[in-house]
Amino acid sequence: MASRHITDAERRSRLAVRHRLVPDRRTDSVEEITGSLVALHSTDPVTVYLSVAARMQHPDLAAVDAALYDHRSLLRHHSMRRTLWIFDHDAARDAHHGATLAVAKVQRRSLLTGLEAAGITSPEGWLRSATADVLALLRESGPLPAREIGARLPGLAVPLTIGGGKYTATQPAHTRLLLNMGFAGQVLRARPTGTWINGQYRWAAADAWFPDGFGALDVREAAAGLARRWLAAFGPGTRADVAWWAGWTAATTKTALADVGAVEVELDGGPGYVLPDDVDEPPAAPRSFVLLPGLDPTTMGWKQRDFHLDPADVPVLFDRNGNAGPTAWVDGRVVGAWHHRKDGTVALHLTAEVDAEARAGLEERAGMIERLLGEVRFTVRYPSPVLAQLQ
Repeated sequence: MASRHITDAERRSRLAVRHRLVPDRRTDSVEEITGSLVALHSTDPVTVYLSVAARMQHPDLAAVDAALYDHRSLLRHHSMRRTLWIFDHDAARDAHHGATLAVAKVQRRSLLTGLEAAGITSPEGWLRSATADVLALLRESGPLPAREIGARLPGLAVPLTIGGGKYTATQPAHTRLLLNMGFAGQVLRARPTGTWINGQYRWAAADAWFPDGFGALDVREAAAGLARRWLAAFGPGTRADVAWWAGWTAATTKTALADVGAVEVELDGGPGYVLPDDVDEPPAAPRSFVLLPGLDPTTMGWKQRDFHLDPADVPVLFDRNGNAGPTAWVDGRVVGAWHHRKDGTVALHLTAEVDAEARAGLEERAGMIERLLGEVRFTVRYPSPVLAQLQ
């Protein structure tokens, strides 16, 4: 039986505070911001920087670079749903053992099948030898882009056929190998080859870039740790939310929720879960106005988003594959979109009525983004349909 009813309004209030959308929860610690969201989406490199900047007291792109590449207090690692994320060290370990290694097994089998189809007589042997060669090169040379690794180890550039039908493509084996080694935690993405908006990264040997390593956590213990982190940041949420976010089966999700003692509550849309010490209603959140980038963890953190997103806005603000474009938020609710134009200005498109204070707050945040980006221009990796109207 549900312990109590948590309304959509309370869920939005929790979201605004815990995801640092309210002004008094902003901080200049990139690590604290990342931990508040469990992880940052990194499929689009711009997301990482603008997700952090939106939650900083003094937005600073260089602070994100420092955390990622100088202090290395944050890691870029493939994990849940084969998505590229930014984690702190402890969350990276939970995610690696609780979600990524299961994906790595599937990816490894796929690579071996591709090698066999390419005529490699001993795919397992090739994979062992190629992995050792890549690690030896990276340990000696330091981080290198995939193109350079292929040039220095030309024997690994076996052409592999990827996909099928009209989606068939050819890819050199070392590119696919690096991806698999990333899932396995043997290599990590280091500093990009260009500026911070570039998604072409150098690869580093994980034991050199991340000396503390991923450890050897029990899979069930790691899954529980990941579920605990998600509930603390995103709870209450449904089983479907947790399973979708973590890329888990229903059975794994059920076990992880039980292992953390998740308490059932009644949501406006049905049953949900919170941590045992998170049942009581927290203080109401102060007002908040914020512009979040495409794929921001707050926008993408739940599968079932009706409590903060009008379903009628989904075809406008999300692409056909469910990727969120840049969104405007007021008091923990999506109220529209924004776009950084080629002239450097930020255009707003509101899909909901907002009061004068909220509009002024959103315009102030637009000005912050304009000042932060300066002469930088970027293209949204997964643009929502409405962005075409804001060029």
